[in-house]
Amino acid sequence: MEALRVASIGLGWWGGVLATKAEDAGIDLVSCFARTEETRDEFAAQHNARSAATLDDVLNDPDVEAVLLATPHSTHADLAVEAANAGKHVFCDKPFTLTVAEAKRAIAAAEAAGVVLQVGHNRRRQPANRRLKQMIEKDDLGMVHYAEANLSYPKGLNPRGGWRGDPAESPAGGMTGLGVHMADTLNYLLGRPARVAAFSRRLIGVGALDDVTTATIEFEDGPLAFLATSMVIPDIARTAVWGTKGSAANELDGERFTFQPSGEKDRVPQDIETLDTVKDELEEFARNVRSGDHPETGGPEALEAVVVLEGIVESAAKGNIVDLNEVRARE
Repeated sequence: MEALRVASIGLGWWGGVLATKAEDAGIDLVSCFARTEETRDEFAAQHNARSAATLDDVLNDPDVEAVLLATPHSTHADLAVEAANAGKHVFCDKPFTLTVAEAKRAIAAAEAAGVVLQVGHNRRRQPANRRLKQMIEKDDLGMVHYAEANLSYPKGLNPRGGWRGDPAESPAGGMTGLGVHMADTLNYLLGRPARVAAFSRRLIGVGALDDVTTATIEFEDGPLAFLATSMVIPDIARTAVWGTKGSAANELDGERFTFQPSGEKDRVPQDIETLDTVKDELEEFARNVRSGDHPETGGPEALEAVVVLEGIVESAAKGNIVDLNEVRARE
């Protein structure tokens, strides 16, 4: 397969990770753009790419087939639309957008242009989450009643400046950058979410973002789930599912898997593989561009995570239970 030729837009910490993983995946990084000339020149030298002086230079470059977006969250929709209108395929970091209306606009542009749109919800790809899904589908856990997901870290104790510390870019604190990973994973495991009730608080007062956010989600097929994230507590990266026959858990961000049969008190560790999930999703992106196949986390799938995120933000702000069908219907 001919190597996909991409340009990186947004060259900060995660933009650098995406670029390196793309190269590991056999993708050719041919161009890059950021607003600061020094930043893009340094990035271009590091990745042996061209430094584009303007965004238009990237979008009008016939050598660029696709773009990798790792820019502030609020810019994703506009950039995805501009790239699609220029005929470029789009890989967008999560969260896809901050609102359902923005997500729909980007999805419509990609569909109209006939380009691949993929969003970086990589954690569902962990073999441990794949096993959870398989166990649910095979009825190994019985009727699923409840799930928990938590992605937290203490980096908020030393808050970053810039857009990542701006509440407008990260409403509901860590839920936007961290918890949305787990919202997508819960959707993957349990199906379409129906209602959400959430709380979000700034307790410590370090930085401008809320430092703890929790949500209870009701799914259309019946199960309930608890979703949490904090930016000031020791690391947690855990997804667990409980059913009438047993429970299973992905712990340590996919590095450990446990199973507890009904009637037993102990969770028994099981062997589990690990996977470079970012490289894996970028390999899929390149294949999809060549084949025209729909990505696992394309626009419609990413939209469902945005539905949950927007519902959480609204519930936490208003103190009410949010009907997610009402959120889905927003234009």
